[in-house]
Formats: sequence, structure tokens, C-alpha cells
Amino acid sequence: MLYDVLIMYLDSSTVQRKGTSYTRHLLRESYREGGKVKHRTIANLSGCSAAEIEAIRLALRHKHELASLTSAHIAVELEQGGSCGAVLTLYAVAKQLGLAKALGGTQQGRLALWQVIARAIDQGSRLSAVRLAGVHAAAEVLGLAGFDEDDLYANLDWLAVRQRCIEDRLFADLGEPGSGLYLYDVTSSYLEGEHNELAAFGYNRDGTRGKRQIVIGLLCTGGGVPISIEVFRGTTQDPQTVAAQVRKVAERFGGLRLTLVGDRGMLRGPQIAALPEGFGYITAITKPQIEALVAGGLLQMSLFDEEVSEVLAPGGVRYVVRRNPVRAAELAWSRADKLKVLRRMAEEATAYLASHRRARVEVQQRALEAKAVRLKIQAWATVVVKGRELSCVTDEAALAEVAKLDGCYAITTNLSPAEASAQTVHDRYRDLALVEQGFRTTKTVGLEMRPIHVRLASRTRGHVLVVMLAYRLVQELARRWAHLNLTVQEGLDQLATLASQKVTVQGTPAYQTIPRPSPAIRELLAAAGVTLPAALPPRRVTVATKKKLQSRRRSH
Repeated sequence: MLYDVLIMYLDSSTVQRKGTSYTRHLLRESYREGGKVKHRTIANLSGCSAAEIEAIRLALRHKHELASLTSAHIAVELEQGGSCGAVLTLYAVAKQLGLAKALGGTQQGRLALWQVIARAIDQGSRLSAVRLAGVHAAAEVLGLAGFDEDDLYANLDWLAVRQRCIEDRLFADLGEPGSGLYLYDVTSSYLEGEHNELAAFGYNRDGTRGKRQIVIGLLCTGGGVPISIEVFRGTTQDPQTVAAQVRKVAERFGGLRLTLVGDRGMLRGPQIAALPEGFGYITAITKPQIEALVAGGLLQMSLFDEEVSEVLAPGGVRYVVRRNPVRAAELAWSRADKLKVLRRMAEEATAYLASHRRARVEVQQRALEAKAVRLKIQAWATVVVKGRELSCVTDEAALAEVAKLDGCYAITTNLSPAEASAQTVHDRYRDLALVEQGFRTTKTVGLEMRPIHVRLASRTRGHVLVVMLAYRLVQELARRWAHLNLTVQEGLDQLATLASQKVTVQGTPAYQTIPRPSPAIRELLAAAGVTLPAALPPRRVTVATKKKLQSRRRSH
């Protein structure tokens, strides 16, 4: 029976066999027989490599062009290009957030965007970012010209100069300038070397001794979106950073009613008094301050047993109080554990005195009392000496006095009840945890701000800004992928397996195709709201390091 071939095509599908997924590739054709269109399989190509499959798919898609090229004796070559899935995804999200627009379309703006994307993909130095550009399709996706690590260091200077403009543009794209509430917190980050212009010894929150540091202030919206970051000299105390951020909020992120939410160690009496007129604040007070208010009769202990209670003090100041039972239980357990430690030491000291008749009792006693001070239990735990026996006695009345405020905290604000209810004040202060989460992400989990290797103040500020912008991208992807039960790093690692295919015609790069992604990658792209382009433009750029890496950095 006669039939007419209509079209030949590649049919790819995924099948499940005994719990394992297999990808099947069939070469098929459609034909007309008896006035009906039918289909049949010509060959099973499942054993072919991904590159071979893509070459066949490309040939079928452009069979007329390839036929003419063959007749003209023009060579067509296909080879694997760079990883493109992660770069395309982060670039798309950066455009959606307004980050790409804020950085601009110049070579410097694109270099800055690559530093941000490289930080999100695989954390490391400028040298590492150059190396990554050779693996990922950075030049093709971002339209970059050639560069090396020196160009990236100089780009940090460019970022530092334009930081204010970049932050202003990003804030404008948020679309929530009227919220009027900003979260602010401070951290520190240590540096390698001794010649950084901002480095100094100070209160080290990293727990790293013998390292100079810088102090970093992060300003976020009420929803925890970072909008501004500031770098201070390492000796700067937390309250001293507030004035700069208040000025920034007032001048750059203005509104009719602005409220700054800060930790108790930051928004103290002098900082609150210095706030501009019309500025609201939400902060907590210290335990000694709570004790003073209880002793003065303004606060009653019964209020802490309510879900959320408030007291209006003279001058329009409000105190929102609550007891956290989980925190109270943690403190009680901690004291019991410390008491066990001291009593075990008393037993060991008694045994030592019994076996060493010349050992002095007062020496062992002083050691135990010093331990009690280090454990901060000397107010209610007393070392008692009876002959050559030592023991630890608990003063129950003193212990009850110390423990009466366990889990109790008080938040103070000048916002009226009409502006914010007691529950709202409580919830907004609790939102400071969003800033702390941001610090953890930028410093240790994924983005690795520390240690900092640059020396110039401008490059230090540029580096910190890059990390903040990378955090914004990671934060947004975490939100979009929250239902997928994976980390952002896991998702980016999967996307990085998607590589382009370079098409070269007679030795000249023509274009780069993007193969059809796997189902897992398609799910990531859909959740991120990203549509892949059909192809990438060919680019001949030089991206190379000036020095060789001694060892590949470990990925986290």
C-alpha cells in the first residue's frame, strides 16, 4: 500500500520501571495512508548520548538548512557549551526584582550582577568568580565582555560609589514605601590579614579571637527584605550605628510615619531621644529595667502570665509584656545543669582532700567559688565547708527571686494603640528574627561573607553589598521554592546540570541551543517563574584568571 511521509520527529518520554526513571528516545515518522494520518517508530535511540540526541533533534528541526549546507560542503559541528540553568534562573529573578535594572546594562553593571549571581551559585573570592564564569554561561547570558579578577576587584570600587543609587532603585521597585516600618540589626564579620582600612578589634560576635573585624548594619522592610547595608569600623558599638540608619530612613525611604524596630542593645535612651520628630520606635528593655518597673509598681508580675498585656506609662510610652514559657523552662534547666556541675566538682574536691592529707581545704573552696561565679550562680548557690568535706547548698529564696522573671520580656514603643495594637507591637519586634536569619545566611549558610580578604574600605563596602544583593536573590528563590522541600543550593545545583549546545558552522559559532530540561528542572523553573530562551547568542570572550588556584574551594 502506498503512503506519503509527512514529517519525521523525535519522541522523548520518561518511563518508570521498578521505581527507577528511564528516558526513552524514539525516532518516529507520521505518514498518510488511506486518507488518514498514522505514526510509526523507525528506531529506538535511547542508547544515544545527550549530545547525540540534541544533534539529531537539531538536524530534524533544521533539515532544510542542513540539506543546503551539505550540498555546499559546509561543515556543521555540535558540542556541549557551558552550564546555563542556574545563571538563567538567577538572571531572570534578578530582572523580576529590579536588580538587573538597578545595576544597569554597562559592562560594570553586568560585572556587578555576575558577582552577585556567582556568590549565590558557589561562594568564593573574585578569583573563584572568574573560574565560575568559565564553567557557567556567564558571558552569553549576561552579555559580558572579557574580564579577569582584577576587573572584579575594581568593580567593587564601582559598587561602593553607586551603592546609594542602587539601594534607592531597589527600594522603589518593592512597591511598599508606605509601610513605614523598618527592621534594623547589627552584626560583625572578621577579616583575614591586618591591613584592611576598616578593620579593628572589637566585640566579636563570631566568637573568633585574635581577628580584626568590621561592623555591619542591615536595614530591612517589615517583611524582612533587605534594603540597605552599612559598614562601620570594627570598634563601632551597636548604638553608634543607629544615627546613620535613622538618617537613611528619614531621607531616602521617607513616609508620613516611620518606625524603627531595633534590639534592646541598640535602641537605648540616648538613641530614642535623638530620633527625629514623628519617628516611632519598637524595642525591648533589659531585665534590670523590668525589675525597676516592677519595684516601682508600674508593672505587676501577674501581667506576664497573660498572653500579651500592655501598660501605658506617662508620656505616651507603652510597655507590651509577656512570658515565654519555653524560654523559662530553658533557663530552669540551665540552672539545674550548672548546679549539677558545681556539686560534682565539690564531690571530686572532697575525694581529693581525703586522699591528699596535706592538701589545703581553702584552695579547693576558692576554686569552687570561682567556678560558681563563672557559671553565674553565686547569688543562690553557696559552697559550704564542713571539716575537709565540701558541698553546694541552694538558697531557695534567692533562687526564686532570680527565677521570677524567667522568660519575661517587655517591649516598649511610642506608637499609640490606634497605630499598633499590643499584639502588633509584639509581632513586629519578633520580626527582628528575620534580620538575624539574614545575617546567618550571609555569614555562614551558603553565602559566606566571612572571612573578608579585601583591604580597601571601598572594596570592603562593595563586597558586603554584593553579599546583601545575593541574599536578596537567595531569599526570593527560597520563597518561591518553599513547597518543593529542598534548599536553594540544592535547587541551583540541579539547574547547573542543564548545559547549552554550541552550534558551529564552518568553524564559526552560530548560536547555542538549550536542550529540553528534565522534569525536575522544569518543576524548579516553573516554581521560580522562569521561562528559558530557545537559544543563546554566541560570544567569543576571554574570561581567565591571572593566577592558578592551588586547590578548589569546598562547596557548601
